Amino acid sequence: MENVRYSKYKLDFTTDLRNTVNEYFSKNKIQQYGNQKIYLKTIFMGLLYFAPFILMISGVVSSIFFVLLCWFIMGLGMSGLGMVTMHDANHGSFSRHQWVNRLFGNSLYLLGGFPPNWRFQHNTLHHGFTNVDGHDEDIAPPGILRFSPHRPLKKIHRYQYIYAWFFYSLMTISWVVTKDFNRYGKYKGMGVRLSRKRKMNSLLADIVISKIAYYGVFLILPLLTISIAWYWIIAGFLLMHFTSGLVLSSIFQTAHVVPSSEYPVPDVNGELDKNWAVHQLYTTSDYAPKSRIFSWLVGGLNYQVEHHLFPNISHVHYRNISKIVQAKAKKYDLPYHVNNSFASALWQHIQMLRLLGKVQNVGKLPMGFQE
Repeated sequence: MENVRYSKYKLDFTTDLRNTVNEYFSKNKIQQYGNQKIYLKTIFMGLLYFAPFILMISGVVSSIFFVLLCWFIMGLGMSGLGMVTMHDANHGSFSRHQWVNRLFGNSLYLLGGFPPNWRFQHNTLHHGFTNVDGHDEDIAPPGILRFSPHRPLKKIHRYQYIYAWFFYSLMTISWVVTKDFNRYGKYKGMGVRLSRKRKMNSLLADIVISKIAYYGVFLILPLLTISIAWYWIIAGFLLMHFTSGLVLSSIFQTAHVVPSSEYPVPDVNGELDKNWAVHQLYTTSDYAPKSRIFSWLVGGLNYQVEHHLFPNISHVHYRNISKIVQAKAKKYDLPYHVNNSFASALWQHIQMLRLLGKVQNVGKLPMGFQE
């Protein structure tokens, strides 16, 4: 992976924005970390994930319908824990105490994932090089999907706006089956250090042990304790992951793979034409800013612009910060992309999938693409 660096384009915007946001926290005498709101959310999502599980393995719930319903609710809780708790914690914004961030960041183990892989893929690659082909893995899915105009176009991509949703539902099941092993091998080959203190072989052992433990708790234990046919339990386990994967993918993809997003390409010297903060405005979009309930449920990830500009600030502050970001973007004549509702964002994402499934020549792409 070649080195890419950002230009100094409109650095005054970055400085002004950061100073104003810092003043907001100072003036209101609050910290940038999570507060009681994030703890309440964590409790709610934890109950949503674990309460149905306990009801099943304790025998309180035993009919096929209600067992499957429990697995479905667990899927919602699983995605909720990922968005509300794990996400902030692995960005170091859940708490001002880093040991607390590490503790809750490791909640990803309970969701079937591997935290060191996730932090490098998400914090370093996705946030560092948003929508930059060859760097941002979020726009580099398997070849049956095309999320970037700089990826090869295949005939089957014409229908990706239809079948993509099935592959979205496989997101978390891929964590517990192959993805973490594949990422580990890829990152090791790149010479990436996923941990400052631990060697790669130790991390591999961690992956293997954590997967065995995950399957033991969330699959083997239900098979041994729930009094219905084994295939219904496996179906429920898959239903949980399909639900979680679909929710998580829909929340994240609607912020970056939409017609307003650009896909910048470094010049021959490896330099992008904007500075990092301005780059985030061109590659990211907010949605449903007026829906407090929706924002509460998705961990503020509908404010993706704010999250990308300030990943070290907890999502509980994004609603107020968004007003500052929007004003500064206007002041410096920069874009601030937002869809009024999640439904609108989903529709924009579908439209983008259709465009990416049809357009071959990067130079002929419609507005929103970057040559």
